[in-house]
Amino acid sequence: MSERSPAPGGLALVESLVNTLDIESGADSLDTADGRARFGLQEDDVPRARELRESLRATLLAHAGHLPHRPVTPLGELLASAPLHVTVDAADGSAALVPADVRPLLSRVAAAVAEALVAGTWTRLKACEAETCHWAYYDRSPAGRGRWCSMQVCGARAKMRRYRAKES
Repeated sequence: MSERSPAPGGLALVESLVNTLDIESGADSLDTADGRARFGLQEDDVPRARELRESLRATLLAHAGHLPHRPVTPLGELLASAPLHVTVDAADGSAALVPADVRPLLSRVAAAVAEALVAGTWTRLKACEAETCHWAYYDRSPAGRGRWCSMQVCGARAKMRRYRAKES
């Protein structure tokens, strides 16, 4: 839904995963072989990927100051089972947290969250407040107070609803 540019670094993976479901239409790209291939998933991985996706969505809604869209497994509980390793570059001494096994989506998401925490970008990844959307977007606004994935769609709809409510 969003016309925004993708989130930086590993957050692009998180954003992309959350945005596999179009809440308004019900279309879920994880239902397709191509949609699963983007994340290295097999068909039997989909239930766990959906659980992770909805836990991420609830967290991104919290980043935007909203309650979870539905009861979900807390993200911390899911990420606790994703082992990460510290790597240190011999040339420059830089360190990074990387997945112990890059195949599982959960491990890659855990590494992306850890990277974003270090970079200070984690809380800028949010979910649109529109109930029919909840699309993930990276908030690049100076104050970090973005509310919608798209001002032209979700923002305009919300403003029109408020305007019409005042007119009634």
